[in-house]
Amino acid sequence: MGLKAKRRVLLSGTPIQNDLLEYFSLIHFVNEDLLGSASEFKRKFENYILRGQDSTATDSERQRASECLKELTDIVNKCLIRRTSSLLTKYLPVKFEMIIVCQLTPIQRQIYLNYINSESIRSTVRDSEESTGSSFSSLASITNLKKLCNHPDLVLDKILEGAEGFEKSRHLLPPSGGDKDVRPELSGKLMLLDCFLANLKANYSDKIVLVSNYTQTLDLFERLCRKRGYMYVRLDGTMSIKKRAKVVDNFNNPESKEFIFMLSSKAGGCGLNLIGANRLIMFDPDWNPANDDQAMARVWRDGQQKPCYIYRFLAAGTIEEKIFQRQAHKKALSSTVVDMNEETARHFSVAELRDLFRLEETESDTHRRLKCKRCLNKIQIKAPPEEADCTDDLSQWHHCWDKKGLADMVLKQIWDMSKYISFVFHQRSAKQEVKVQKSFEEETEVLDKEEDPEYEDEDDNDSDYSG
Repeated sequence: MGLKAKRRVLLSGTPIQNDLLEYFSLIHFVNEDLLGSASEFKRKFENYILRGQDSTATDSERQRASECLKELTDIVNKCLIRRTSSLLTKYLPVKFEMIIVCQLTPIQRQIYLNYINSESIRSTVRDSEESTGSSFSSLASITNLKKLCNHPDLVLDKILEGAEGFEKSRHLLPPSGGDKDVRPELSGKLMLLDCFLANLKANYSDKIVLVSNYTQTLDLFERLCRKRGYMYVRLDGTMSIKKRAKVVDNFNNPESKEFIFMLSSKAGGCGLNLIGANRLIMFDPDWNPANDDQAMARVWRDGQQKPCYIYRFLAAGTIEEKIFQRQAHKKALSSTVVDMNEETARHFSVAELRDLFRLEETESDTHRRLKCKRCLNKIQIKAPPEEADCTDDLSQWHHCWDKKGLADMVLKQIWDMSKYISFVFHQRSAKQEVKVQKSFEEETEVLDKEEDPEYEDEDDNDSDYSG
């Protein structure tokens, strides 16, 4: 605010990442006092809008929130131009997004239960609730749970030491083969990844990007690649800017032999163009939905020629689903305030989102909390609206407990083999507009082939790839 300037312009793809105060700050910077002070904004708009967003809000509270929202948008629209990624669907290949919910392995589950039920962790949670404990200890506990969801080896030292929360878990892990050993069978998500990569490498020519928030997880990926003989490159915060460009250019070359690009979401979430790959796996979620969205956009970019497949792995009923639910809550807030989408569903109460230190026995805690009216007895009895795409609320996506209806052949083929998949949300980007009209003769030729009983499609997978 201390900068002296005649004109102020801000450009942001994520005007709201966490809360409405961020949005206020942007508007206040370009038009000081348009919304009053921060305290006035909170009192006049934020409190009412947040309360109306809560799934437990009354009709009168939602009505009041709607009135405040209209007043706010009328003011802000004087200085705001909004364009979303939906514009890209006209120019890019189709994109399929899948949120794959995986069960923990028996060993993971027992270590997880021992940790959240330990006295040290219970006291940490009590202290945090009473605001008398250390916020650092709560954060450390959350980090331990997040790493445990990826693989027990990420907290192996603490388990072997019998550190706080892990006192009863020392005997659970089988002996390790050393730092270079990798044990996919100890993690549901890593087992799924191992099956996925093996099938993709054996049967397809696609390249893939693996993204994680932790460099320790990238170390795990490296050990897996060396064990299976996969060619790979890795980009994290230790790589220089000059070297990054060279590595990216080489990976995007169709002639290069690198099958996997490993990416730290913090180091490479923005700016990278990895169109050499058309598949991307987000191995773990971040608290900030903008970080994940940026990382997942690395392959669906200008220049991409193939259909894109984006996968998000979540450990069922764990803190990962809670984090993902918090992301959904933040996105709903942004959709309501920034994009003026008043139909954004209110699925999660604030109280539910605070309930991090629990393990839910469920195929998907997120689907359970949606209170979905389209599914009955683990069957989707009503399809999403035809116009729905992967920018819509999760309630408008396809929901499945088995492989039927999946658009991705790779995931279909490994569903039974991986053992740990329990639920999948999946959706595709908006249908493309036809850019070049085929001639009548070309269209007739295609129809003639399809109608000819002797004509056989050489690729049985085409129907799956077309969605």
